Amino acid sequence: MTAEPTIRHLHDAPEEVWDDDRGSISFRTAIGDGTTPTADLCSGVALIDPGGWLAPHRHQAPEVYQVLTGLAVVTLDGEEHEVRGGAAVFIPSNCEHGIRNTGDTPLELVYVYATDSVLDVEYSWSSPGSSDIDSPL
Repeated sequence: MTAEPTIRHLHDAPEEVWDDDRGSISFRTAIGDGTTPTADLCSGVALIDPGGWLAPHRHQAPEVYQVLTGLAVVTLDGEEHEVRGGAAVFIPSNCEHGIRNTGDTPLELVYVYATDSVLDVEYSWSSPGSSDIDSPL
């Protein structure tokens, strides 16, 4: 697919919902889900309800979280950091990371990968039982 300017409304991207070893989270990958002509970057929006989480994992592609709303703790290579709406988090290549909503309102964040498609990202899960499952975060 050749890259060209692309506009896609978030509600046009299919929603995925997890409630298993990977976490308790929903997300939509709007750009770079294998259906849009993109290059070098892909992105989407994740929603984590109070008490929800994304299990620790790592991948080759660098990633950015831009927290839009809510309060959370993001773990980067074992170190916990509190983040809230307005915070940006850079996740280097192969840095173990996970996030959990510690607030009483939904956590909403934009995720961006430095890769053509989320389908190109290979995930390594830190928790047993989730190593065979792919993730867009």
